[in-house]
Amino acid sequence: MRRHTLLIDADDTLWENNVFFEKLIEDFISIVEPYGYTRAYIRHILNETERKNIRQYGYGVRSFGRSLEETYIKLADQMAKRETLALIHSRVVDLERTPPKILDGVPETLAYLTSGTGSFFLPRANRGTGRQGAALRPAGILRIHRDRSGKRSETYGGLVHKHKIVKTHGWMIGNSPRSDINPAMKIGLNAVYIPHQQTWTLEHEPVVAGSGKLVILPAFRELRGHF
Repeated sequence: MRRHTLLIDADDTLWENNVFFEKLIEDFISIVEPYGYTRAYIRHILNETERKNIRQYGYGVRSFGRSLEETYIKLADQMAKRETLALIHSRVVDLERTPPKILDGVPETLAYLTSGTGSFFLPRANRGTGRQGAALRPAGILRIHRDRSGKRSETYGGLVHKHKIVKTHGWMIGNSPRSDINPAMKIGLNAVYIPHQQTWTLEHEPVVAGSGKLVILPAFRELRGHF
């Protein structure tokens, strides 16, 4: 029997991630709101700033912090205060130091998927951090790959070539339609879509059918009942 190759997203699939960003965004909006803007408008400007900075600086807490500071300076204009910028920077540092919160059932499920049966091959979990990767390594994470390109179809095509993945037995597992599910299915991989209620706004888009199979599961731990 040919083994399955599993490509696993990390953020909001293996551990909580965006919920911490959203909490800081809500606090940030409360800081900027007194300047006379609606909360929706502040969030819109922040989203546009993040889109711009991701193209230049990639993903991550530091790029996010840069976007917060640029948004504040743009909206506060001449009323911007150094102490407020320092407060924003301090909150971003706190975010970067926030310990990972592994989702329920993840270590056990990874242990099952890497139990030595030979049925599964996990070449990577993408966009992880060293600290978070270390928390899961005993459960079977083989390597952490930081992807700054947005994980488009070209990225998955490269992984298919590198690991000699048979597409009909290859699966992308993640919570993001935009970065995980749609690009993988576009090139013929199968996908397991695990929605997360706190998925980042910029990762939202309709799931588009491809030539591969699509499975929707409520949680990562449910993989043990699927494979």
